[in-house]
Amino acid sequence: MTALNPEQKEQIKLKILANCAKIEKRIEEYTELTKPISPENAIGRISRMDAINNKSVNEAALRNAKSKLQRLQRCMHELENDSFGLCRQCGNAIEFEKLLVMPESVRCVSCVKGDR
Repeated sequence: MTALNPEQKEQIKLKILANCAKIEKRIEEYTELTKPISPENAIGRISRMDAINNKSVNEAALRNAKSKLQRLQRCMHELENDSFGLCRQCGNAIEFEKLLVMPESVRCVSCVKGDR
């Protein structure tokens, strides 16, 4: 059973490529923001604590961005399989609109709702 036609797969592929480009740019920005804070910088104690806190937040964002990029890259490889777009839980087709927004989705809306 094939969930998507070739045109739909192409649309998703373009969406994945665009998302990957955005995330790669964000990863570069987060990497710059997570560089060590030099003790030689002439900032006050409160400002240093704030900078350390911001660094922690940016490190978490960097981890999340890298994880999302890996999922999208995996999704790009799986796009060629006939099973792409089929729910891993029930086997039904995942809604095309959902895949356009979240191409890394592996479950349909019904199965996600059933987990609540």
